Amino acid sequence: MEETQKPRMLGWSIVYIVLLLSLMAPLLNLVTFFFLLVPVLVLYVRLGTKSFLIHYLASLAIVYVLVSFLLIGWIGAMLVSVSLFLLPPVIQMGNLYKKRAPARSVLNAGAVTLLIELLISLVVAHLFGLNPVGAMKRFMIDSFNLYSPQMKSLMGVDIDTIVHLSVQMLPMYMITFSLLYAVISHAVTRRVLVRLGESVPAFRPIKDWKLPKSFIWIYVVALVLELFTKDMESTLFTVVLNLLPLLSTAFAIQAISFLFFVAHMNRWNKTLPIVGIALLLLFPPLFFLFSLIGVFDVAFPIRDRITRKE
Repeated sequence: MEETQKPRMLGWSIVYIVLLLSLMAPLLNLVTFFFLLVPVLVLYVRLGTKSFLIHYLASLAIVYVLVSFLLIGWIGAMLVSVSLFLLPPVIQMGNLYKKRAPARSVLNAGAVTLLIELLISLVVAHLFGLNPVGAMKRFMIDSFNLYSPQMKSLMGVDIDTIVHLSVQMLPMYMITFSLLYAVISHAVTRRVLVRLGESVPAFRPIKDWKLPKSFIWIYVVALVLELFTKDMESTLFTVVLNLLPLLSTAFAIQAISFLFFVAHMNRWNKTLPIVGIALLLLFPPLFFLFSLIGVFDVAFPIRDRITRKE
């Protein structure tokens, strides 16, 4: 089997080399970075361990040699480091693909692995005397200083407060990044693997998505705590500050699922939910309304009533 697919797998190795090299291209790297897992996952699932290691290590060697020869050695080392950083989620997700695990398990494994790596990276950076959080603060302050006095006055909030709150929301950024990266990687990789003949379970249709009712109670507790937690330096304030946006986003996605459900039950085309997604993206003030719809969808048996009417 491996002999017959070697040319195709060689092609995926070349794709991976190109993607790694593209990280040196400004702006383009913001897109290609999110697809780095795809070729490695395809190689990991389709090849045995020995063959995978040969393809993977050869790709890293080619990237390092090319970049070191044409530019500077440390840039090649940086690209190799990025690749190695993303290898653990490849192994976790790849093993689950081989076991035909549910899509949700694959997503959770990839996201949690990435999140743990990000946390470990912060700890290691501090141990080596680096301060990524401080660097983030300086970058934000320098960016704000570029604004005109009129723009600063329109913000209505002290810059130091904005920077402080932004840094406190670092856990939310890390969780969001990990989830988004795992979702994109799975969505693209699954399509590729299915075309290559692999049987990879898909997510349930979006109309069937439903958050656990426990999310309602967590949301209520977070809202109550927000009313009484005013000390910006407290751990509880940081927890609530990160938890509420994550829960609100989850309920907004639940609202989109509800729109797909309504469209399906009424035998409409998908215009309604697609318009809903567009409105949510183009008009952020509607975010609260969508979150509220999601809360009602989870808290009350609205779908059961619609189903019974049908």
